[in-house]
Amino acid sequence: MLGALAAHAQTAAGDVKAGESKAAMCIGCHGIPGYQNAFPEIHKVPMISGQSASYIAAALQAYRKGERKHPTMRGIAGSLSDQDIADLAAFYSGHNAGVTAPEQPKAAPAAVAALLEKGACTSCHGANFSKPIDPSYPKIAGQHADYLYVALKSYGVEGNPYIGRGNPIMGGIVKQFSNAELKQLANYLATVPGELATKPQSRFR
Repeated sequence: MLGALAAHAQTAAGDVKAGESKAAMCIGCHGIPGYQNAFPEIHKVPMISGQSASYIAAALQAYRKGERKHPTMRGIAGSLSDQDIADLAAFYSGHNAGVTAPEQPKAAPAAVAALLEKGACTSCHGANFSKPIDPSYPKIAGQHADYLYVALKSYGVEGNPYIGRGNPIMGGIVKQFSNAELKQLANYLATVPGELATKPQSRFR
């Protein structure tokens, strides 16, 4: 879902141990299973343990630049250096190591299969939605349905200083669907076995 941000993928070499030591600001949301965000509507914060380092880095850089609009994440990302981002990305990308998604997901209901084909979702995110063709694209299999729904809708928002994601590829795709159809897609993708997790973490390490 991050197509046009590929060029912003991490360039600095990340250090896992350094990332672990810098993750205190992340733990309060991403280290608590079921934790919810109330902006722009109530939804679970995304699972990031197991995402690729390139995607995590690209997302944080997009928040820092304002290409992804979310006041809290913009503030956090704005406090990070390129090295901080690379270290956090290295830490979280290996945080669910050893979990591998099945090569083929369960068949989608006919109506959802038609929506997936219309959006050409597998062409970027992989047949199992866990092997994107570019590492700066996210794994979406098994991600929280309510988060996916909010994220998908955000790509279609224009001219709002607080909500939206500046990605012309995803923006064009999302505008093909109604909100009800986006919710169908999100609900299905959440049921697909994936490689993402929320790993409980202690602030005291």
